[in-house]
Amino acid sequence: MRLWRRSPFLLPRDRARDGPAHPDTGRLDPPRHEKHGGFRVRSCIPIVAAALLALLPALARAADEPPAAERLPSEPLVVDLAAEGRQVGKPGGEIVTLVAKPRDIRYISAYAYTRLVGYDAKLTLRPDLLARFEAQDDKVFTFTLRAGHRWSDGQPFTAEDFRYWWEDVALNKDLSPSGPPEFMLVDGQPPRFEVLDPLHVRYTWEKPNPRFLPELASPRDPFIYRPAHYLKQFHARYAPKKDLDAAVKQQKVKGWAALHNRLDGMFEQTNPDLPTLQPWRVTNTAPAARFVFVRNPYYHRVDSQGQQLPYLDRVLMDVAAGGLFAAKANAGEADLLFRGLTMEDIPILREGEQAKGYRTHLWPTARGSEIALYPNLTTADPVWRKLNRDVRFRRALSLAIDRRTLNNALLFGLGTEGNDTVVEGSPLYKPEYRTLYAGYDPDEASRLLDAVGLTQRNGAGIRLLPDGRELEIVVETDGESLLLTDGLTLIAEFWREVGVKLFVKPQDRTVLRNRAYAGLTTMAAAQGLDLAIPTAEMPPDELAPVHQDSYAWPKWGQFAETKGREGEPCDLPEAKALIDLNAQWMETGDAALQARIWGEMLQNRAENQWVIGTVSGALQPVVAKTRLLNLPDKATYSWKPTAMIGVYRMDEFFWGPDRKEAAR
Repeated sequence: MRLWRRSPFLLPRDRARDGPAHPDTGRLDPPRHEKHGGFRVRSCIPIVAAALLALLPALARAADEPPAAERLPSEPLVVDLAAEGRQVGKPGGEIVTLVAKPRDIRYISAYAYTRLVGYDAKLTLRPDLLARFEAQDDKVFTFTLRAGHRWSDGQPFTAEDFRYWWEDVALNKDLSPSGPPEFMLVDGQPPRFEVLDPLHVRYTWEKPNPRFLPELASPRDPFIYRPAHYLKQFHARYAPKKDLDAAVKQQKVKGWAALHNRLDGMFEQTNPDLPTLQPWRVTNTAPAARFVFVRNPYYHRVDSQGQQLPYLDRVLMDVAAGGLFAAKANAGEADLLFRGLTMEDIPILREGEQAKGYRTHLWPTARGSEIALYPNLTTADPVWRKLNRDVRFRRALSLAIDRRTLNNALLFGLGTEGNDTVVEGSPLYKPEYRTLYAGYDPDEASRLLDAVGLTQRNGAGIRLLPDGRELEIVVETDGESLLLTDGLTLIAEFWREVGVKLFVKPQDRTVLRNRAYAGLTTMAAAQGLDLAIPTAEMPPDELAPVHQDSYAWPKWGQFAETKGREGEPCDLPEAKALIDLNAQWMETGDAALQARIWGEMLQNRAENQWVIGTVSGALQPVVAKTRLLNLPDKATYSWKPTAMIGVYRMDEFFWGPDRKEAAR
C-alpha cells in the first residue's frame, strides 16, 4: 500500500471507488471540510495539506521502490528534453484513456514505443533499450545491452533473454510451428546467433538483411527477447514434467506449449505476471471495465536532471463503446485520446474544450489515401478477373472520380487529391506519383471503357459486361468508417455518369478479409498506404504483391507468404516487376540503390493504378487535457512508422501545475 494512502487528510484518485477526479490534476483535491460527529469542522491546515499533496509522487515512489541507484542501468538513456523542445517534467499522477474492447489494451505497446532500436520524431533510428548497435553491411548486427538493466520484477536483462527467445521459442517447433518470423530469414535461411558475453549478442546473415532494424522499430514490436527467468518455468526443456502437468491442468490448456504461449503475452498484455521492459506494466486481466497499468520501477530512461521516466505513475484504460469516444472526451472523461476519433468528431470535441479543460490537437495523418479502392486482380470470377487486370479499366475508374468534390465534402477542402502514394513529407515523394491518372476527366474515362469493349448499355445507361450482366461493382468494406461509406456514396454518383454502377457492401472486417483471401471479392474499399512517410531505409514490401492482407492481390500475396503452398503465383508482368524490385531492395544495404528501387516501385504503382486513391491528409484529433504537457501541438500521425503517438514519447508526458499552483 502506498504511504500517501494511509494519510487521513488526503484522498487517492480512484475513480472506480470515489468517482471522477479533478479533470486536470489526475488527483482528487483534499477536502476543505469533513463531517465529524454531526458537525462540520476544518480538516487540516490547507498549507500543510497542499505541501503534502505536492510530495505525493515522491513519497509514493519511495515507499514502493528500491533506491534509484539500484533501479537504473549503470548507463541509462539520458533524454535531452531541451533539445526536443520539451520541458523537464514533474513525476507522479495518472491519465485515463479509452479502448473499445479489452483486446485493444495491447496498443499500449505502440503508444509507449519502447524498442531495442526505435525511430525518433525525425524518423532516425536510435538505440533505445540497447546501449549501442553496430551493423556491418546489413549482414552482421552486434547489440550491446545496458549493464545493470533490469526487468520490471528486478531481474537482470541479459543476453540470455535473447538466446532464450531464439533457441527455445523461435526455433522450437512446439511453440513456433511455422519457424522464426519472416524478417529473420534471408533467402529462407536464419542467421547465425551468438552470445558474445552477458551484454553482447550478434546476428550474422550470409546476405544483407536491411529490414532487420526497421522491423525492430515497427509499431508492433516483434520482441526478439523474452524474460527467460520467468518463462523457463513453463518450458518443457527446463521445468519438471510434474510441475508442467499441474500448471497445464490448472490453466485448462492442451499442453505445455499452449500454456507457454498463453503466458507469453508480450504484445497482447494478457499476463500481469509477465515481466516487461516497457514504461508501464498491466496489473489486471479481462473481463474488466478498467485496465490499470503501473510504472515500471526499473525503466531505463532518465531526464537531464536525473529523474527516472516515465513521469506518469499509472495509465488507466477504460472500456467504452467506440461510438461514444467523442462524447466521453467532450464530457472530460479522458485525459488523452486519439485512437477511435476521426475528423467527423472535431465539432463535438471543440464544444467541450473550455468547460472540461482539454484541447483538441489536429495532427495531419500520413496515410496514402483516406479512401482507396482495391480491384481484386485475383478474384475467382473469370469475367471480373479479366476486367480488373486491364489497366485501361483501372485508369478509367480513377479518372471518373471527382476528387475535388470528395475533398470538399469529406475533408473540408483541406485534403490532398490524387493517388494512393507517399505523402509530401517523405524524402521519396514526387508530385507525379500523386497526380498520374488522378485528374477528373469523365470523357477520357468513357473512352477507355469503350476501348476495353464495354460499349453495350441497358435502358438505365449502365454498361454491360461481356456475359450480359450489368457492370455493377460490389465494393466491400469493413463498415467501420463513416468517412469511407460517405465517400463511396459520392463515388457511386461519379461512376454512374460513365455507366458504372457501384453497390456498397459493409461487413465485419474478419469476414471481408476471409472473402478476399478466397477470391470472392470483386473490389474492396479501405484506407490506403500505411507507410506513407517512408525513408529509403524502410522496406517497400507494402507496394508489392507479397502479403495476402492486400485486397488488390490476396492470392498472389498468399503464394509469396506460404512459399507456394497456397494461393497463386503472380502472372502479370507489371506486378511481377514489383516483386523483383522488392527482392532487390531486400538484398542491398546501399541507401542510394534503395531509394532508386522505391522510386521505380512508386512510379509503377501510379502508372498501373493497382490501388485507386482519392484524397489524403485527413486531420487526426488528439485530445489531451490542457495541463498534460510535452504532447506536441502538431505532429504527423500514422500507424507506421510513428506508431500513432509512439515516437513522440508518452513516457515524457506529465501534469503541469494548475493556475493556483502556478500563481504560488
